[in-house]
Amino acid sequence: MENNRNFFITIALSVLILTLWQVFYMNPRVEQQREAAKVEQQRVEEQKKAADAANPGAGTPAPAPGTIPNAPGGEVVTAASRDQAIAASKRVKIDTPSLEGSINLTGARLDDLKLKHYTETVDKNSPEIELLNPQALPTGYFAEIGFVGNDKTGTVPGSDTVWTVDGNPTLSPSTPVTLTYTNDKGLTFKRTFSVDANYMFTVSDTVQNSGASAVSLFNYGRVTRYDKPAVASTYVLHEGLIGFTGTEGLQEHKYASIEKDKQYQPGKSTDGWLGITDKYWAVTLVPTEKQPFQPRYAYFEDGRHRYQSDFLTDAINVDAGQSATVETEVFAGAKEVAKINAYAEDRHIKRFDLLIDWGWFHFITKPMFWLIDTLYKFLGNFGLAILATTVIVKAIFFPLANKSYASMANMKKVQPKMLEIREKYADDKMKQQQAMMELYKTEKINPLAGCWPVALQIPVFFSLYKVLYITIEMRHAPFFGWIQDLAAPDPTSLFNLFGLVPVTLPHMLMIGVWPLIMGVTMFLQMRMNPTPPDPTQAAIFTWMPIIFTFMMAGFPAGLVIYWAWNNTLSILQQGVIMKRQGAKIELWDNLVALFRKKPSPAE
Repeated sequence: MENNRNFFITIALSVLILTLWQVFYMNPRVEQQREAAKVEQQRVEEQKKAADAANPGAGTPAPAPGTIPNAPGGEVVTAASRDQAIAASKRVKIDTPSLEGSINLTGARLDDLKLKHYTETVDKNSPEIELLNPQALPTGYFAEIGFVGNDKTGTVPGSDTVWTVDGNPTLSPSTPVTLTYTNDKGLTFKRTFSVDANYMFTVSDTVQNSGASAVSLFNYGRVTRYDKPAVASTYVLHEGLIGFTGTEGLQEHKYASIEKDKQYQPGKSTDGWLGITDKYWAVTLVPTEKQPFQPRYAYFEDGRHRYQSDFLTDAINVDAGQSATVETEVFAGAKEVAKINAYAEDRHIKRFDLLIDWGWFHFITKPMFWLIDTLYKFLGNFGLAILATTVIVKAIFFPLANKSYASMANMKKVQPKMLEIREKYADDKMKQQQAMMELYKTEKINPLAGCWPVALQIPVFFSLYKVLYITIEMRHAPFFGWIQDLAAPDPTSLFNLFGLVPVTLPHMLMIGVWPLIMGVTMFLQMRMNPTPPDPTQAAIFTWMPIIFTFMMAGFPAGLVIYWAWNNTLSILQQGVIMKRQGAKIELWDNLVALFRKKPSPAE
């Protein structure tokens, strides 16, 4: 029994260490990143204003042949001037069931996009998520397709090109939009934008050569971002530059790492995708399969600091009187699991599912999400789906748990014999262990069997934490009552009487209702067993539920609800099995002993 408890304590302390690391290391680190991001943003704005004052009217330098032109700087305005920045250029409206915004006719770039189904907070009246923004803003973020030419091609479409559109059309799933541009060398460029009902744009470029000689040019695409999330680069998931191209597979470059490395170029590819991803949103490019392309991930410090994922195709040759067409798909939206998987399968986008960071243990996290999502479709509530998932997981491991709890019950029955052995061989630990092993063999007891229910709970616990943290389906998903976001901590607190006292509490004192319920169930589960005779173990068992209550309070409410419900099921299961085995259930006696007046030393 002592070995069993020691193993249990080892597992629990491992979870304790990981949780403490998250609370006391990662949370302060995130706060530091948030402050650093603010300082960096102020520095960028001041630097850009100084550069504009010193060199007014400077344009974009001409690129070297076969290289992607740099993204231009532009005047930085305040975030409150988003409407002003959008109104500064002619645009084509975007209106789909999922998106709204516009295409900037200068550069034909996607730089104004909002997500209709997602708001900044749980309040449905809060502002919609602004995914893409004009480069003139501090939060500039856009996707752009262009060409790189030479003397024979003349000026080709790039960042400063002003495209022409007939009439005043609106881009929607049923109405594509075609833009045109003709240069002085007889090249006519026709760009057709189409979009589906979700988040995928298709950009089809046709180059018509009306000149007298053949020309050669390159097609490029880039996703450029001038800022970064206030909270980014956690160890739980990847945020930053990302792609899957060529034989090198998945490429992930966090903001901090690309700032250090400046640039990374994997090998050329003929398929794949690349872009920039956040926790819940992403903007990616899927180059044409007709042309090999060179992917690149970069951080630029000239002018305004910016992050960029881009590609450049091999040369595209267009004979005189002929035309050539290249196509690029642009994903810009929410990383919804079903839609990402559908794009990967229907459009044959290689490993597009990796846009969602399932982690190293994807073989657990993906089935966990599938189960919760499937149950949600039947139950209509992700909280209920988590409760049902807990029951199913318990059912799957029921035979093993039965054996484990039966072994624990047998351990209780032989506890008097174990105490006799300890007293008999108190001065000889070797003989004590030998006698214990002989007792286990005679009684057919596995001293570690009781640890398996706890050991199996740990990977399930972390996979559920990962699912709650990374999947947008859990974002702002309500349960019942005060839990309006299962991916956020319980917003109530014992220390302000659950909202009755109007005071703002520090993070560590936000001990909500569900963490308290979890702590109580953990306490009751541990009291199902006899109190350890060792004073140190007894103290650990007494304080562990309290410590875990404080630590779990900062975790997503969905995870705390799962743990509390799992504890409750374990108590019922263990009680039934112990009763069948004829072992005494120590719960009531332990509770009575806990509150019974202790005798004084004199007594």
